[in-house]
Amino acid sequence: MKIIIINGPNLNLLGKREPEVYGDETFEDFYFLMKNKYNTVDLHYFQSNIEGEIINKIQEIGFSYDGIILNAAAYTHTSVAIADAVKAITTPVIEVHISNTFSRESFRHQSYISPNAKGIIIGFGLKSYELAIKAFL
Repeated sequence: MKIIIINGPNLNLLGKREPEVYGDETFEDFYFLMKNKYNTVDLHYFQSNIEGEIINKIQEIGFSYDGIILNAAAYTHTSVAIADAVKAITTPVIEVHISNTFSRESFRHQSYISPNAKGIIIGFGLKSYELAIKAFL
């Protein structure tokens, strides 16, 4: 099974950024733990702060992978373009968020991606990604 995790803006700062919200573990450390724990899965990772690069990656792999775990971060609440990219592909997408977006600012309660996602996992910290991997398995 071939799965990719795609992270959006500012998630490259995990471990440093607002540890009270996002924890103190870097995503790279977590990713390597997941690669080792799920070593039968061909697991990939991509992060960008740039909306167009995220769209390009979704289009590039959206017909050949078995699953996409997408945390579009702030673009979740603003990007019709990323939502359209998710809608245009055949690879199923699970939308993931580290924090419970519904316990935060009201603008974070809207997701343009959710209507086109296979499912949504929010609020379980980095464990949200592992839950998405398990959902695909």
